[in-house]
Amino acid sequence: MFFKPSDPNMAYMGRIDHSDPDAPALFWAGSQIRFNFKGTSLKISAVNHSYWGELALGVILDGEMIKIPLSPENNGKEVLLTAAENLPDTKHEVVIYKKHAANQLLVFKGVEIDGTLLEKPALPRLKMEVYGDSVCAGEVIEAVEYVGQCDPDGHNSRYDNVWNSFVMQTARNLDAQIHNNCQGGIALFDGTGYFHHPDYIGLESTFDKLCYFPEGGVSQWDFSLYTPDIVVIAIGQNDKHNGRTDKDDIDISDPVYRTEWQTAYIKMVRTLNDKYGSPKFVLTTTVLMHDPEWDKAIDEIKDRLNEMGIRAYHNMFSRNGAATPGHPRLPEHNEMAEELTAFIKNNVL
Repeated sequence: MFFKPSDPNMAYMGRIDHSDPDAPALFWAGSQIRFNFKGTSLKISAVNHSYWGELALGVILDGEMIKIPLSPENNGKEVLLTAAENLPDTKHEVVIYKKHAANQLLVFKGVEIDGTLLEKPALPRLKMEVYGDSVCAGEVIEAVEYVGQCDPDGHNSRYDNVWNSFVMQTARNLDAQIHNNCQGGIALFDGTGYFHHPDYIGLESTFDKLCYFPEGGVSQWDFSLYTPDIVVIAIGQNDKHNGRTDKDDIDISDPVYRTEWQTAYIKMVRTLNDKYGSPKFVLTTTVLMHDPEWDKAIDEIKDRLNEMGIRAYHNMFSRNGAATPGHPRLPEHNEMAEELTAFIKNNVL
């Protein structure tokens, strides 16, 4: 039996375009569909628009991860993907999620099962939102043989998986919903960082977007649709790159630039604070190696925000900016998730 995306027993999480209720579009990594069913098989109907990389659809079935490769031959076509067969004819819990960031646009078209959907799963009451870079998006996370090393050559997205990124783990640890608005290579300012070469796009242009990459058709997000209790901002890793040369030549120690960067960062936080009615902000970077001066600048931002009456906290990991020259792998994400969970429980909640 086929069930459409508009079925009332399906729950959604993330910035998702529901303008066509039977073809919701997923843009941000970690956006997801949740439902329960009784039956012995599960097939998923979807349209994948791939822009680069070796991509897969992510599924969590009864707590077990399933990765369904998305063939380039089917790019832009509706396909029916087999997730599971020969299951026991009992209740099953399912999460379908977008594994990758801007290298794909995923349109969900429904599910086929040999049984029936069960009651809609309840979403957690606590709500998180994250603005961050490739670490938050789980890029190269599964290259576990490269722990503490640079990324493997030619990885081409095959090791990406947002599900176990430290922010997604933290949300599950806290029993919270999450809107994971993160993109690899992103910096604060347009024209800096590494996202969307050669016309680099910054967080200043994506934080308020539903679709945030030009290939998918940029659109505005309606902030009234989701009001988080906790907002995590994890940028500062890519901001050293000016986008004009191959050199990372932006110096956050330069007083003029430091003031400019901090002013824009604070402006964005104040906008979010006004939209959400005074949530709590957790400012952080990650264990990926970087100049500690960025963290000092963020600490100064935290102090200024608190002086303005905005509740801001600065998280520093035990190996902040010092653990690895390449993307953190799963063990390092586990470490960060444990520390960030404890920080939020002890200081924020």
